[in-house]
Amino acid sequence: MKSSSWSAITVALVGILVGAMGVLTVQKVIGQKARLKAEYQDWRKLNLILQKVDENYVEPVDRKKVTDAAIVAALSQLDPHSVYLPPQELEESETNLAGGFDGIGIQFNVPNDTAVVIEVIPGGPSEKVGLMPGDRLLKVDSVVIAGCKYPQDSMVRRMRGVAGTKVTITVKRGPEVIPFEITRGKIPTHSVDASFMVGDTTGYIRLSKFARTTYNEFSEAAEALQKQGMRELIFDLRDNSGGYLDQALMLSDAFLEKGDTIVYLEGLHRKREDYLADGRGALKDIALKVLINEGTASSSEIFAGAVQDNRRGTIYGRRSFGKGLVQEPVFFTDGSGIRLTVARFYTPSGRCIQKPYTDDYAYEVYKRYGEGEMVDADSMNVSKGGIIPDVFVPIDTTRASDFYMKCNRKATTMRFSSAYFDQHKDELLGIDDYSQLLRYLDRAGLDRQFLAYAKQKDGLVPKAGEWEESESYMMTQIKALVGRYSKLGDNAFYHLYLQIDDVFAAATER
Repeated sequence: MKSSSWSAITVALVGILVGAMGVLTVQKVIGQKARLKAEYQDWRKLNLILQKVDENYVEPVDRKKVTDAAIVAALSQLDPHSVYLPPQELEESETNLAGGFDGIGIQFNVPNDTAVVIEVIPGGPSEKVGLMPGDRLLKVDSVVIAGCKYPQDSMVRRMRGVAGTKVTITVKRGPEVIPFEITRGKIPTHSVDASFMVGDTTGYIRLSKFARTTYNEFSEAAEALQKQGMRELIFDLRDNSGGYLDQALMLSDAFLEKGDTIVYLEGLHRKREDYLADGRGALKDIALKVLINEGTASSSEIFAGAVQDNRRGTIYGRRSFGKGLVQEPVFFTDGSGIRLTVARFYTPSGRCIQKPYTDDYAYEVYKRYGEGEMVDADSMNVSKGGIIPDVFVPIDTTRASDFYMKCNRKATTMRFSSAYFDQHKDELLGIDDYSQLLRYLDRAGLDRQFLAYAKQKDGLVPKAGEWEESESYMMTQIKALVGRYSKLGDNAFYHLYLQIDDVFAAATER
């Protein structure tokens, strides 16, 4: 809710009060105001207003609706991350980090009566068919859910369903309206997306979030790689939005020496509290390289900051998101709750991870493009929050031909991969070896089939020279997307995709 919402609600409530007491004389209204005098510091004013609304409003008052609106408006004046969560949203938020469910695998919000995808869960059904953050949800099957004040909890119920059943989600992406047929599935609750060797002594692990099981998952993956000869780890935290603090602390502890500071927190009502490594970690002798970007946030920034300030490894990529807040949950008996910011996190050297609050805070990452930060290391500034990498790797914009951009807007590559799987399901599901997968993909003739699909389904044909310009880049993506449908899953996808990954290339060059 925008910052003006509280003012709007206050004005509305004052109007209600005046209307309710319209039969009084001006002198009587003024006198009643005097009797109802309340100081801002004792919080009584809000209670008095709500009480008077309840006692005097012309119609019965929906107390739940008005109370929830007042809570949302009040918290919006604090910081962008102190929020109220109704029962349904709170349950979904907790489930995302702690448990599993059936569905299509997206997170969304509804800022202006149209649901907008904010996250597509890695490895889930929606990602496999091509849904993307920023997509506007128009319909679920034949039911219109945009522009009609469709209840958010009803949207969720329509999209969720038993694994194996199908649902068609129609989205608006830019000027395009695209229907996606999605087969519901078990939404992955694991946090280690991929784990494999990329050389004789170098391992790679990609972590999507810090969930309840993260430390155990990571430890199992790292132990398996050590048995394969790993002496150096490339740890990918790009687009890791964070999660539970204790998991970040245990993961950091695995690499640090006894007494090393991992992070400390401090706030107006919270004394400084330092978290130190105990020196018993199993990975203290493993060389470490950490990959971050503008989507790396919260607990993943704590880990990266600890590694950097203790000179334990090298950080590659671009400045991280900048979310370093200590939030405590408060739960209510009706199943709702709030997340309240009570302190900030600081790296061992004293850098505040949290970026400044600005009027356009929600769009700050997008501003980095306009300000040149994505392509120029000199545009980064520690005062802007986040973790600044030791080795900056800019976004590569040279590969984006017009044909590539059009295919990207329509998710043509992802939709082709899904269609290819439908026709070659038995072949792909029989592949469980990476070398075998490479041989299969090389002889599958995917380039010819993709160009035919793009022309038939989306009317897209590359202009002279465009395919030659983008072929290597696009075909690697397509092979990765098709490979994900094999038994190797995300291990196949990331193993192939790393071939065109500039940040990964920078980490392997040094």
